[in-house]
Amino acid sequence: MRRVDLFNVLITVMLLSGTATASQAQTPEPDTREAAVEQAQGEKAKNLHPYVPSRAEKLITELSSAFVNATTTWHPYFQNAYSGGGFALGAGYTQYVSPYNFVDVRGSYSVQRYKLAEAEFSAPRLFHRRGKLSVVGGWRDATQVGFYGFGSNTSLNNRTNYAFEQPYGGARLTLWPTRRLFMLRGGFDVARWSLNDPIGRPPAVQTVYTPATLPGLGVVTTYRHTEGAVGVDTRLSDAYARRGGFYGVTAHDYTDNDSRFGFRRLDYEAIQHIPILRESWVISLRGLASTTWHKDGQQVPFFAMPSLGGGSNLRGFQSFRFRDQNSLLLQAEWRIMVNRFFDTTLFYDAGKVAARKEDLDFNGLRNDYGFGARFHTPFATVIRIDVARSREGTRLVFASSPVF
Repeated sequence: MRRVDLFNVLITVMLLSGTATASQAQTPEPDTREAAVEQAQGEKAKNLHPYVPSRAEKLITELSSAFVNATTTWHPYFQNAYSGGGFALGAGYTQYVSPYNFVDVRGSYSVQRYKLAEAEFSAPRLFHRRGKLSVVGGWRDATQVGFYGFGSNTSLNNRTNYAFEQPYGGARLTLWPTRRLFMLRGGFDVARWSLNDPIGRPPAVQTVYTPATLPGLGVVTTYRHTEGAVGVDTRLSDAYARRGGFYGVTAHDYTDNDSRFGFRRLDYEAIQHIPILRESWVISLRGLASTTWHKDGQQVPFFAMPSLGGGSNLRGFQSFRFRDQNSLLLQAEWRIMVNRFFDTTLFYDAGKVAARKEDLDFNGLRNDYGFGARFHTPFATVIRIDVARSREGTRLVFASSPVF
């Protein structure tokens, strides 16, 4: 009997010990919301580890360093010498002279034999991040630039070609007195236009026109160009933005050393990005009007007139397809964010050129439409690909900069 009682006592002690151990192993349910939050934070703290970027994030970071931020010593360079040169391939070398200031030497060669050699000193954080200075000098050679005549009603069959070489140098200073919103910019540069015999199938411009019928033909022109701009900018960056806008006016003065082709120009620009659904969609709008007038007894040369056509404005038309004394451009894009580094877009462009400012209305606009893709960082566009359709065909645009 005693053995049985002793056995029962041992079984009871073991059961009680197991129950106590199990109750200790289980986390008690919190009695309050604060306790529940503390418990959840404690569980998360057990699994904390440094953030590991994905493959896509690593790739975009490398592309941004190479194309936008210039943080690598050697980097690819795809900028063309002049619009219409086709795909360009080049390289650059960046050397920092201080924590933020650097010198970048670069060059490119395009499929249309356009050539570019350039060196730039950039100081992006002057005056406690209120100013940005760029000093640049270089040389470009454009071998087959199209000229179709003046106005918006010209024909593709009227194309002629001209070529030019241009050494240039200048500086530009941009100021944000309050670091945001209000913007001031001033610049000065010197450039020499030397027209040469072009290559390509279209006839040379000098075989169709004469200096009497085409201002600027057959001369070497050296310009001293000054510019001043004022605007309101609420975007976080002009290279990639999903909200905010820019509204500004830029005045240009071109002084010809020979006092034959001096003129002035005003550019009026308005940009607005409208975010929808927490920036998953963005409606982006742009308007740009350019007007010129010659100085007393002088003329505006054909190669310096406002123009439309190319990968940055009327994307469905050839570069410099329309030229005249004045121009109007309207653009709209519906941008759809696929992920934090990739957007798709549907776009529509419309514009016209005119000899008189009074004719810059909505009648007779040339237009195109299409779709595109953008690879970007939070503040810069790395690669832009657009497919544009117009009445003159379909064009593919490849660029390393935004449209607007």
